Amino acid sequence: MAPTPTKKELLLKAAKELFGEYGYAETTFKKISERAGVALGLLTHHFGNKEKLFLTAGLDVLHELIRTIQTTVQDTPNGLEAVRAFCTSYFDFARDPGKDFMVLIRCSPFSDLKTISDKDLMVSSFSELYDILIACLARGIKDGSIRRLDARKTAVVIFCNLVGGIRHGFLTPYGDDSMFDDIVAFLVDGLKPAPGV
Repeated sequence: MAPTPTKKELLLKAAKELFGEYGYAETTFKKISERAGVALGLLTHHFGNKEKLFLTAGLDVLHELIRTIQTTVQDTPNGLEAVRAFCTSYFDFARDPGKDFMVLIRCSPFSDLKTISDKDLMVSSFSELYDILIACLARGIKDGSIRRLDARKTAVVIFCNLVGGIRHGFLTPYGDDSMFDDIVAFLVDGLKPAPGV
């Protein structure tokens, strides 16, 4: 049996849900405390202000995503399969309602954070995802499962497709249930060495 969540954990969970549902501007401390069933004053006690709570919520989701992807790519047979696992894991995590990924979609951590130190912390954390993907690409180049390319630039292109796919899938009426698998297949096919090379 799971331990009973603390009031701080209840507040953080409610904040992640509400930031994901309503965005940064429309999420209030009052809504968060009501959703959590916890006194309003505890929000300030635990998190200080709305921006610090937003940063904490975003980082909590992001760090769980990083751990999930690290575990997923760990036992892949080669770099190409590591990239496939990375992309599939990213989409699976994002589509799992229990993971609160929408907090990263509905609220841009780069535009809603006001202080430089908070933005730097978020950028540093997002960079961990890029580093994992770059390592998967470099591994594939080395083992021959991925054609020769610039791993850093390719990681940026892959992320553009992942983020765009999620935004398109969640925020527009287009696409179907196979769209995310199609994106992964398209990305992986583009990385393979040319036949006979």
